[in-house]
Amino acid sequence: MKLNFTISELIKSDVATKSKINNIPQSADIIDNLLLLILNVLQPLRNYVGRPVIITSGYRSTALNKKVGGVANSQHLTGQAADFVIQGLTIEEGIRAVKNSGVEFDQLIHEGTWIHISYKKTGNRKQILYL
Repeated sequence: MKLNFTISELIKSDVATKSKINNIPQSADIIDNLLLLILNVLQPLRNYVGRPVIITSGYRSTALNKKVGGVANSQHLTGQAADFVIQGLTIEEGIRAVKNSGVEFDQLIHEGTWIHISYKKTGNRKQILYL
């Protein structure tokens, strides 16, 4: 299976670089979660839409999460979430694509100018929120 995503893409952060914040995951569990997110959500979605899925935020260290104003229990902290846009689609069309793709997810959130999606090994709620 060809993968269009990498772990390094999911940990890259311009804010972290600019602010000199270490955003390298410190546990194997976080890496595992990022791989599960790629294999079960991001890549199947990319295959379904046939367009680039552009990651705007993935894993966040505690310091980075604070810097960007993330919530204390953000799934970004555990490598279970990514924010993205789909090239050539509006946010609403992207959300519709996720719903129609059949990918498993925990939360799908319309956050204005991007889409947040999360995935857990077990107990995914398929919760859809509009902020």
